[in-house]
Amino acid sequence: MPVDGAAAVLGRAVALHMDGKLKDALGELQSGIGTHGEQPEMLAAIGHLQCELEQFDDAVKTYARLLEIAPDSTVALFNQAVANEKLGKWEAAAKGFTRTLAAESDRLEARLGLGICLLHLEKAEPALAEFQTYLKKDSGDETAQFGKAVALQLLSRFDEAAEIYQSSLAANPKSEEALTNLIAISIARKEHDQVRKYSDRLLVFRPYSQAALEGLATCSFQSGDFEAASILCQKLVDLTPNHFERWYNYAVASQKLGRLDQAVKGYSEALRIRPDAKQAFSNLGSVKQELNDLQGAKEAYEKALILAPDLPEVLFNLATVFEMQGQKDEAEKLYNKLLAKNADWEEAWFRLGFLRLDRNEYRGAEEAFETCLRKRSDWKEALINLGLARWKNGNRAAAAETFHKLLVQEPKSLEALRGLAGLAVEGEDFEKALDFQAQLIDVGERSPEVFYNTGLLLQKSGQLEDAIRLYQEALNERPQFAEALLNLGHALKSQGRNDEAKSYWRQAINVKPELAKGYFD
Repeated sequence: MPVDGAAAVLGRAVALHMDGKLKDALGELQSGIGTHGEQPEMLAAIGHLQCELEQFDDAVKTYARLLEIAPDSTVALFNQAVANEKLGKWEAAAKGFTRTLAAESDRLEARLGLGICLLHLEKAEPALAEFQTYLKKDSGDETAQFGKAVALQLLSRFDEAAEIYQSSLAANPKSEEALTNLIAISIARKEHDQVRKYSDRLLVFRPYSQAALEGLATCSFQSGDFEAASILCQKLVDLTPNHFERWYNYAVASQKLGRLDQAVKGYSEALRIRPDAKQAFSNLGSVKQELNDLQGAKEAYEKALILAPDLPEVLFNLATVFEMQGQKDEAEKLYNKLLAKNADWEEAWFRLGFLRLDRNEYRGAEEAFETCLRKRSDWKEALINLGLARWKNGNRAAAAETFHKLLVQEPKSLEALRGLAGLAVEGEDFEKALDFQAQLIDVGERSPEVFYNTGLLLQKSGQLEDAIRLYQEALNERPQFAEALLNLGHALKSQGRNDEAKSYWRQAINVKPELAKGYFD
């Protein structure tokens, strides 16, 4: 291209630029390139204008063409790196700044740009080195100081980072970036008073600051103020409706407050955003289970297990859902799966023992409840069920020993006294059985069964007046208790009170006609 032609194009572009006609200047240069061919000066000017017009994609391509023609142009390298930085292409920008510094090590802007790119690439250690090198040349540069603070913060060197942010605040009390990062540092240090202080300060001039709202929400969760946490999380999800953590936190706060429908909404929104969040599925399942939506709970738990097949709390909760739905075999399989890898899960052992007891596998039930008691020797319910399992398994002595242990632990245990009374009756030790039945009544047991069983024992031992009194007590509690009516009649007949006896027999047969069988024998 003739030099005069290049000079004329560049001159017209400069004039247009000086008049603020950036697009016209760019058009002039692009026309010149089309007419006269590519020249380094023309390409450099085009790249410069494209950056000014924020056409950074085009600028990157223009500088690439310029570098093909002039590969040693550090200006082109640097400007292309700046354009990539503006586009958020941190890797490409970092490579450009590195090449610039290799050619021109004293170019401070390139070192600053490299430090910023390395921060975005989460390479805090080399970023810190770049900022420190830069600050040796220009210690007062605020951007480099702030970048250094961020690098220190990422490296958990919180004291040093906070000192720089405090200096930044002293110079600019409304520095949103400094306050935001001080909130983050205070959260990391669990200094909740500081979190609240910086958050309140930021909200004064940024009423919808997400960092401040999040800081206050953190404080609310920490203090157990779930009402405040819920309000703050609601504001955050309104501002950022596609933010997983904020929906999740909103759901947690709602769940803590017992607002289960809101919790379902929160977890469902969180899962819309991140369908692989196993803990959100687990929590959603527990909320639906609490709402008695067993099918919904089952589906949520099963999705959690697809993502993580061995989650112990999900296996346990799903097993309890199966129990509630009457699918006891499925529940037992899950408890066994859970315990295969989590042998210390006490409640799973208890539920497994209960299921085995329910299906008459008494030895297996004994083993499960014995395991419970090895882990927690004062577990009342495990002792009761162990006693029952031993009794059902035909080991009356061991069952009695178990119920006696429960009595030592809890001297007025109704379950222990009932068990011991039943064992005594089964062993035909009526005197001992009567003693345990009397103890049951003494400790306030008012069930019709206790009065009836004690009446039977008294009747067998010939204590008819006392037997009659207790049958009547049973009938006071349950007037239609057919067996009590029948045996009260027998006791009255034994005293020669035949008319009264017949009256009670008639009542017994009216309540339960099958009792008439054998009347004429």
